[in-house]
Amino acid sequence: MDFNIKLIFSVIAIVLAIIGFVPYIALILRGQVKPHVFSWVIWGITTTIIFFAQLEAEGGMGAWPIGLSGFITIFIAILAYIKRGDATISKLDWGFLIVALASLPLWYITNDPLWTVVILTTVDMIGFGPTFRKAYHRPFEESRVFFIIIILRNVCSVVALEAYSVTTVLFPFCLAVGALVLLVILQHRRLALSEQAT
Repeated sequence: MDFNIKLIFSVIAIVLAIIGFVPYIALILRGQVKPHVFSWVIWGITTTIIFFAQLEAEGGMGAWPIGLSGFITIFIAILAYIKRGDATISKLDWGFLIVALASLPLWYITNDPLWTVVILTTVDMIGFGPTFRKAYHRPFEESRVFFIIIILRNVCSVVALEAYSVTTVLFPFCLAVGALVLLVILQHRRLALSEQAT
């Protein structure tokens, strides 16, 4: 694909990240959205490391949106902790966090961008666990629009990649799938709770 088209899709992905994250952060500050701190800690760490792995695998400008998202995700994790977005942390949530953090050293041991991305993508998917649980029990505390934008951003990131391989494509693809599953949970539970209320 032409370099200029890839640049356009990379810019679109970056703009979508900003469009998604800025209102999401504003909703957190207003207390309307309450992110689960464990998920965001896991996502912040893995997204930032995967950004560097994608650069090493010649992902080029397609990796830029992932890098931006990684740094913003770390900021949201800090904000979620400060604002105590979701104070109800279950034993299962602790299990997700422990498994995710215990898996992180594996990427360093492999010293291979492919295995780094495979391991960290798996860890990132584990990071969805606390948010899936929270979305099921309290679906009105998350933003559906934000996760729709995340899906679109990841599609644009894949299109913008300069080299296609499992190393460069796996993470944004799986992140889009995770966000889609979360949207389904949110929509299903919102409808179910609304019907119960009537």
